[in-house]
Amino acid sequence: MMNYPVKSIAILVLIIACTLKAQAQDLPNILWITSEDNSALLGCYGDEFAKTPNLDKLASEGFLYTHAYANAPVCAPARNTIISGVYANSGGHSNMRSKYPRGRGVEFLAETMRELGYYRTNNNKTDYNTNVEKEIWDESSSEAHFKNAPEGKPWFAIFNTTISHESKIHDQLPLGELNYDPKKVPIAPYHPRTPDMERDWAQYYHRIEQMDAFVGERLQELEASGMADNTIVIYYADHGGVLARSKRYVYETGTHVPFIVRIPEKYKKFWPAEKPNSKVERLISFVDLYPTMLNLVGVQVPKRLQGTPFLGENLDSDPEYVYMFRDRMDEWYDMSRAVRSKKYRYIHNYMPHRIYGLPIEYLFRAKSLQSWKTSYENGECNEIQSVFWNTKPVEELYDTENDPWEVNNLAKDTKYADVLEEMRKANRDWLLEIRDTGFMPEDERSIRAENSPIYDYFQSGAVDIQKIIEAADLASLGKVENKQRLMDFLKSNESAVRYWGATGLLLLGKNGKSAISSLKTAINDPSVSVAVVAAEALYKLGEKEEAYKGFKRALGTDREFAQTQVMNAIYLIDDDSPIMKEEVQNVLNRMKSLDRNQYNYRAAMNLMNKWGLELDN
Repeated sequence: MMNYPVKSIAILVLIIACTLKAQAQDLPNILWITSEDNSALLGCYGDEFAKTPNLDKLASEGFLYTHAYANAPVCAPARNTIISGVYANSGGHSNMRSKYPRGRGVEFLAETMRELGYYRTNNNKTDYNTNVEKEIWDESSSEAHFKNAPEGKPWFAIFNTTISHESKIHDQLPLGELNYDPKKVPIAPYHPRTPDMERDWAQYYHRIEQMDAFVGERLQELEASGMADNTIVIYYADHGGVLARSKRYVYETGTHVPFIVRIPEKYKKFWPAEKPNSKVERLISFVDLYPTMLNLVGVQVPKRLQGTPFLGENLDSDPEYVYMFRDRMDEWYDMSRAVRSKKYRYIHNYMPHRIYGLPIEYLFRAKSLQSWKTSYENGECNEIQSVFWNTKPVEELYDTENDPWEVNNLAKDTKYADVLEEMRKANRDWLLEIRDTGFMPEDERSIRAENSPIYDYFQSGAVDIQKIIEAADLASLGKVENKQRLMDFLKSNESAVRYWGATGLLLLGKNGKSAISSLKTAINDPSVSVAVVAAEALYKLGEKEEAYKGFKRALGTDREFAQTQVMNAIYLIDDDSPIMKEEVQNVLNRMKSLDRNQYNYRAAMNLMNKWGLELDN
């Protein structure tokens, strides 16, 4: 072993330290500015009614993405996808507000950035739909700021604003405070032009203008810091919104987001176009953000990440599709998957027996939606405006270039049969590739995964996802000619296949009468989720006493999501029998000491309100 003089060792340490500092200084700072619940209603996106000077200026200095998408049309699953680099419907986090553990090999973006030497600051939204929140950041609070980063250390900072959040239209501002005239505001063609609808649209534009001012303030802070020339700025909204049929729905209005990137001259090699003030048509979605960040700092993208980089060097060719999902929204179960190309959007509704306008308590706080429902009930809505209050088709296909509001469903138009088939296949291939966890009922998968993260359970091969998805596809069609196969599904050794068999028979309605015996057997299925669907089907076939057995079984579990599922069914079949009222009242009485933000509580209170009952003291 060679002996070096102490002086030489000191020089070597200094050289290494200087090299590391130089490397750190060469890494870009990265600033994300995020807004909530807003579609691309910005001047730079061609909206002439909007007043968004700060974002318009940012777009003129950077690159505006015309085809950027949230993978989920609601915040928590969308944010989970961003922070994990895994689609939330693959990771087990697609249902709104859940706290399931992440997979054992799933490292969050902020943790990876820490390993790369970044100071990480978040101001201050987390809401990652899992049991990991603030601890992954150096700072995560309303005071968090990149100015607190140690000198010479690159930083990754997020500033989030709720100014444009859905809640900001729940309380209507005085007309004199609005910067927009409700009588002149443009509204969607599927919305009736009621006074409350006009007013909420005007207030939404008002909030967008306020949000734009927030973005301007953050950009001014960056300029004042002297670090703008060393900082990549990314602005985006966490999903679309916020008037009804946008947020929570896998349409353009719920998933298409504004997305602007500004890259300093120093990092010109990362420009996605020849020069700033350019539009970029590449399809991107939130699952791509994590690998993009790694690509910008020259790190190889791990195979476990499910997206692809869209900035940096050595990019793959533009993707043909991006993908979206919708599962439980607060206290209401529903399920849709969507595929978007540059021209078309395909949607598969796996619960087409549920109406679009499910009575989600938080959604219905908007006076605009209340007025829409009233207009429909009064017979004042046209055909397009009435669709929202009816059950869904199994498949939807839209030429979004020529039908930006997506009101003309082309799924049954033979001229588009090839497009439909291609996008149907793309959807199926994606679901199989990511091993979509949403095809197993939430209560059932929670039991079966036991102490293992849901992601790990599905990725382990313990679940035959192909068999389940094939059953879901067939069941959702609701075709009489498939009745025997649906009845056979009820005998499967896979509970999720039995669930879809029961769902398919439910969709048959009166045409499923010959399956009554099989459905009665399913009331005692080992899976309560199967029993609930069988009970709903039996109720609609006139077998109410048998149905009550299945409903009571689920209500007696004291499991949040089993109870939520059954109370959805009881609400929609319009049952107001004394036996069900008593059972739901008993559930609420047992829950008094529990968190009333739980979704079984909300579902129960929806029923109590519908029945005109009050909770016992």
